[in-house]
Amino acid sequence: METPPDTAFDPQAFLATLTHRPGVYRMYDADDALLYVGKARDLRNRVGTYFQGRATDAKTMALKARIARCEVTVTHTETEALLLENELIKAHRPRFNILLRDDKSYPYIHLSTQHEFPRLSFYRGPRRGPGQYFGPYPSAGAVRETLNQLQKLFRIRQCDDTFFANRSRPCLQYQIRRCTAPCVGLIGRRDYARDVEDARAFLEGRSTQVVNALAERMEHAAEALDFESAARFRDQIGRLKRIEERQAVAGPDGVETDVLGLAADGGQSCIAVLFIRGGRVLGSRSFFPRAGEAASAAETLEAFVGQYYVRRDVPRLIVTGEPLPEGELLAAALSERAGHRVEIRGRVRGERARWHELAVTNAKLALDARQSTNATVERQLEALASALDLPEAPARIECFDISHLGGTETVASCVVYGPEGAIKADYRRFNIEGVVPGDDYGAMVQAVRRRYTRLKRGEAALPDVLLIDGGRGQIGAVAGVLEEMQIEGPLIVGVAKGEGRRPGQERLYVAGQETPVRLPGASPALHLVQQVRDEAHRFALTGQRARRARKAGRSSLEDIPGLGPKRRRELLRQFGGLQGVARAGVEDLARVHGISRRLAERIYVHFHGER
Repeated sequence: METPPDTAFDPQAFLATLTHRPGVYRMYDADDALLYVGKARDLRNRVGTYFQGRATDAKTMALKARIARCEVTVTHTETEALLLENELIKAHRPRFNILLRDDKSYPYIHLSTQHEFPRLSFYRGPRRGPGQYFGPYPSAGAVRETLNQLQKLFRIRQCDDTFFANRSRPCLQYQIRRCTAPCVGLIGRRDYARDVEDARAFLEGRSTQVVNALAERMEHAAEALDFESAARFRDQIGRLKRIEERQAVAGPDGVETDVLGLAADGGQSCIAVLFIRGGRVLGSRSFFPRAGEAASAAETLEAFVGQYYVRRDVPRLIVTGEPLPEGELLAAALSERAGHRVEIRGRVRGERARWHELAVTNAKLALDARQSTNATVERQLEALASALDLPEAPARIECFDISHLGGTETVASCVVYGPEGAIKADYRRFNIEGVVPGDDYGAMVQAVRRRYTRLKRGEAALPDVLLIDGGRGQIGAVAGVLEEMQIEGPLIVGVAKGEGRRPGQERLYVAGQETPVRLPGASPALHLVQQVRDEAHRFALTGQRARRARKAGRSSLEDIPGLGPKRRRELLRQFGGLQGVARAGVEDLARVHGISRRLAERIYVHFHGER
């Protein structure tokens, strides 16, 4: 039903034609552009609120001034109206609606209970297959961190079934005490099933039950003089206690809860969602909805709840921090769709009030970060996610590069980037030994294996994207290492230089894809890839030069043309040593007696690569 386009819009005449059934209404301007989409339990009553009486808020006043016609679609139920509203908002992005840009699926932990020796693994997608699913988790990093904890605590296998079925001896995971090697019979079905039940109880929030069971086993082992087993149970209990200390506990009821915190400043809004499952806070995720003109906090939260949960698993409790105008309607519609009772609470006290305060704090911090200089990096990460078809912006990128001199003194570098930019504390260099001179593949394999052996032991988080300076050959070599180490999750991307090695001509080879990705020269994603790759090259080059200098018993400054003994001594005296010279900028170097501007630039390029 709609108003005739060739006549002036008469609100009262239009209202008289409306039904009291549920549905969706759409408002258009004189140019036939969609202004606003809304849902209603009662179309006549809801649409009538726009035209009966005088509008008191700026948004409704601005909207009414532009309405040239209206359309409605009647639905059978409120749930149908909610679904249709969401689809129309997503498709047309009306100016006056609050828009949520998030259609990503969330990751889970999957336990393959149908297998004789169940596997714990990362999972993203519809939960239709056999097994048990735990989550959702706010990010892939949160899943990997939890899986890492579970490997240390219970040593459940995470290898895929094909790898499991074809083992003849224990793999690296057994050697570093992350698996009990059921593939070669080093643990029986009964003991393995007990470990699986402990892991399930931990994921369901029954940590106290697990601790009590471990304490009982520790006592039995001690009584039987099996002190090695008793010590292992003691260590498990200690790890569980440390994990509980780091996590906020959701309380005795263990109700699945999402807590929403809103922060707004300078016309921008951020909503942080705190995920509480199985008695534990799994983490938070931030969203930046595009708010309509003069939208209130309650309207922003209500629009978020409607758009966010309409296509997702809905928890039993949603805490918003303040009452929503149509909270009861929204809760009823979500309950009908979810198949269980959904409660939306605006006012909370006690522990839940502290959760809400934590969510608001997260929202404020995320909004501040977005408005800071790091916003450029965040936009680059979002652009990279779009270019590589990732489900979310990568939270951590690692890039490897190899540097050598004629195949000797080979050094590999690993640099790390995140939303905050370069994470220099996590940079690492590897002196490569035992490979054929000039074998870049062998050097890359050695560096990746050494790096991720440390990460599997908990030195740092695994990356979402792994950049390699090279093409398909390097990708294949690195993929083989990660498969051998049973590391899943990182997307391997090879960065191949274009014709003439000119910047902007790079090709991105993505593992599992035949056709390389070519990005426009002005792409923020390409700029980020170039920046990370160049930083890895610089870091490898400086390490290789330092290694060469140490072996030769001479300073790397001797490799710089035009820099004689007197000038070298003066530089070292002025900057307190070689590291100080390496950190200095061109202007600082040029202030040293005897160092010209041109020579200062030459020194800077020697340590940092091209300017």
